[in-house]
Amino acid sequence: MRIAIISDIHGNAVALDAVLSELNRVHVDRIVCLGDVAATGPQPHEAVERLKVLNGPVVMGNADAWLLNPMLGAATDDITRRIEEIDLWCAGQLSAADLDYLRTFRPTVEMPLDSGATLLCFHGSPQSNTHVIVSTTPEDDLERMLSGFSASVMAGGHTHTPMLRRYQDVTVINPGSVGLAFERARHTDQERNPPWAEYALVNWENGYLSIELRRVPLDVAAVIRAALDSGMPHAEWWGGDWG
Repeated sequence: MRIAIISDIHGNAVALDAVLSELNRVHVDRIVCLGDVAATGPQPHEAVERLKVLNGPVVMGNADAWLLNPMLGAATDDITRRIEEIDLWCAGQLSAADLDYLRTFRPTVEMPLDSGATLLCFHGSPQSNTHVIVSTTPEDDLERMLSGFSASVMAGGHTHTPMLRRYQDVTVINPGSVGLAFERARHTDQERNPPWAEYALVNWENGYLSIELRRVPLDVAAVIRAALDSGMPHAEWWGGDWG
């Protein structure tokens, strides 16, 4: 069984197309999405339409849940205010059918791999789509977030940062982000969106597990053009983080 795991598309259909184009050249049995499909990007409806066609399971991300019940908070800084305004615009771009599709997303998705081995998919953790699991998460915190769930491989998104770590008898992975990958600049310590889209391949064959964390080159000019042409608020600001 070979499964492609995608996550955190964030309304970037240009990036999703790049990943799907590569997956067309790489045989996979299933594609599963870990959520955060349409918010915070210039092509929310287009991203949903492409995902529908895949007919694969999708996890409910925290941003997906927000789009179903959009509520502006008391933003305390300019960045948060801009993101909320972008997300509110994204919610307005989704059709009734798009929103019905988001309502089919599940808190967790479990898939068989082979010979009793399973893959458990979630967004933040199996307990909550806002939990954060990173490579440095203390074991006690990880035990609390994974408590009550078991699988050979567990896959979560939310952090936009690829990860592979071992916890007891479980391999825990994060495929990174399709549409809003993060990278911290070495000399300035500032975050930027690098020119690639990220995903993972999980392969289980005859008792052997292999995991690939992959990057797909991205046409940054096309991403920025999509933002500027979309009518999305703060498009120039959003596009300025790409490089």
